[in-house]
Amino acid sequence: MAHAIQSGNAAPASTGYSGAMVRPAYQAYVVLYTGFVALPIVAGLDKFFHLLVNWDQYLAPVVTQVLPVTAHQFMLVVGVIEIIAGLLVAFKPQLGAYVVALWLWGIIVNLLLVPGFYDIALRDFGLSLGALALARLSHEFGDIWRAGS
Repeated sequence: MAHAIQSGNAAPASTGYSGAMVRPAYQAYVVLYTGFVALPIVAGLDKFFHLLVNWDQYLAPVVTQVLPVTAHQFMLVVGVIEIIAGLLVAFKPQLGAYVVALWLWGIIVNLLLVPGFYDIALRDFGLSLGALALARLSHEFGDIWRAGS
């Protein structure tokens, strides 16, 4: 006869906000949620101020050749989209996390067209996996997070 093995510190999913807080999966959700709200917003704002880096250098030359605007103007639009994506994660993480993952894949394609930025493309692929993990975790914890805050 098989017996279920239970860990003494694991709270069942139905215990609500306070019970969920002790679960490692919930804690991972909070870390990913916080990061994927803050980081797109910070990166988006920095497209306007260039305090972190000159973002225009990351735009593939082939992209700038087909755009009807300058690279800088395009990156300003990118900044607005990133801010919106971060806000979407904040208010609708089940959707916003998928949007961020898709956005990162678009960035990856652009970076693969620029020689010398393959390491950043690899990093962004890792970030996209984190966004997908957030999307999956938000199906279980998204409503608990908003109810508890």
